[in-house]
Amino acid sequence: MLLIALALAAYLGYFLVYSQYAVALFRFPFDYDQGEGFELMDTLLFSRGEWPYQDIDTYPFYSSNYPPVYHLAIVPLVWLFGPQYWTGRVVAYLGTLITAAAIGYAVYRGLGPQPSRRWWLAALAGLAYLASNYIYHVGPLFRQHLFMVMLETVAVVVTSLVVAREEAQGRRSNRGWLLIMLLLLLAGYTKQLAYASVAAVFIFLFLRQPKRAVLWAAGFALATGLVFLFINWQTDGQWLINTVTANINPFVPGQAQALFRQWFQLHAVLVLAAAAFAVYQLYFERLSVYTIWFVVAVANSVTAGKWGAGESYFATAIAASCILAGLAFNRLLDGAARRGPNWQFAALVAVPLLFLYQASLVFHLPTHTPAQQALARLLGQPTEVIIAPQTSCSAPRPGESIPYVDAAGVGLLGRPPTATDTAAGITIANLIATGQTPAFSEEAGFNLYTGRDVVTNPTQLLNLYNNNQVDLTEMLAMLNTQAFDTIVLRAQFYPPPILDAIGQNYQTTDLVQMNGFVYCIMRPK
Repeated sequence: MLLIALALAAYLGYFLVYSQYAVALFRFPFDYDQGEGFELMDTLLFSRGEWPYQDIDTYPFYSSNYPPVYHLAIVPLVWLFGPQYWTGRVVAYLGTLITAAAIGYAVYRGLGPQPSRRWWLAALAGLAYLASNYIYHVGPLFRQHLFMVMLETVAVVVTSLVVAREEAQGRRSNRGWLLIMLLLLLAGYTKQLAYASVAAVFIFLFLRQPKRAVLWAAGFALATGLVFLFINWQTDGQWLINTVTANINPFVPGQAQALFRQWFQLHAVLVLAAAAFAVYQLYFERLSVYTIWFVVAVANSVTAGKWGAGESYFATAIAASCILAGLAFNRLLDGAARRGPNWQFAALVAVPLLFLYQASLVFHLPTHTPAQQALARLLGQPTEVIIAPQTSCSAPRPGESIPYVDAAGVGLLGRPPTATDTAAGITIANLIATGQTPAFSEEAGFNLYTGRDVVTNPTQLLNLYNNNQVDLTEMLAMLNTQAFDTIVLRAQFYPPPILDAIGQNYQTTDLVQMNGFVYCIMRPK
């Protein structure tokens, strides 16, 4: 049918744009999103057999709050190719494809004993995940969040399969549940936020088999605790300080409200269809694991309001909504087919139209090529926006033309880095190389590029400072004696005493713009 073909073409187009953006990031040798370099540094430490959970009070003042699984998955690539940004970006990108495939499989398989299987609907549901602005922005970054979502999604889909098989065959599959527990354990030790999916799976099992749920939950808690205690023992308590204490950040209600509003506006069709099917199951069927997962994931998305959080915290809810919406549309098509040809035709028109409307809600497109500019014009979209560079450490600059449009609003994620951005990064690295010491830098990439020590992790340092878990004495002494011959600021994330010491002892000598940020290069006064 023409409408189905148009919907598939729209979402395949989004997939091509996503892949274009990913390839541009694979080629970019510096931080695109602040924090990527520190994830690379974690991976490099693991590749050397070292823990990244270290005492941040002493030089090089480095520690991490990221659990290990994602970085351990990248270690073989670092062994082969060295500390390259593309290693983690490729792994993260492939993880999003696995998530999309799991979503598609869940929709294709359906619920119940004999569901209809529509490949095109499964494909649309999986591609809708990749078409989300949030997944597009974050998916190809050297960040662990969407790797966690991959493990969560696969765990929930396997849960549905295992329970369906157990109920069909009348016998238990402990091997299947061991696999589920392993996937959930890996998700939790990729990022702590996976506790929501863990809760959803155990709530589902408790509703079906309460005693068994309690036994499996006890075993899972024991395994989780033993791993936690082992790492904490190996790191002399730094694991607890850096992954638990440092993550106690203030909650910003306005940030949570704004992100919830934007998430709903961008994903309205998926969210409303998923919510409607969840209500339907509550009143007319047994609740599926997908429904429970969707409700828990949406509720847990409130954590996007924490300082340091953001749009990626909705990724699990997006994955769950794609599955549940796909199942809802499949059920709608089945019901319409039973009611006769006219109803079936109406449903076959309505479903792809809804997917096309959803595609219009998430519109995003780089427009740096003539073909993409022409496509934007054809769709009635602008071919550029005017955005001023971010200048937290320098004077404001006028707006600049950015060849990228995005329904979520054009920010600093989503527009592919250019050769000019790469040249700017090399310029900053060369400025560091003229000195004799590592730079005291808000991003790790410049020191990694020059083969020098990565000195501290500003957001982690600030988190620990806000929780009274860091002693700045040695760091302040080095800054006050101008032990570092270069300072690189981008967003001034350091604790106030550190920023004061920098201001008293260093002055800006160069300003370099990269990826929409103005970097301040500072030298001793």
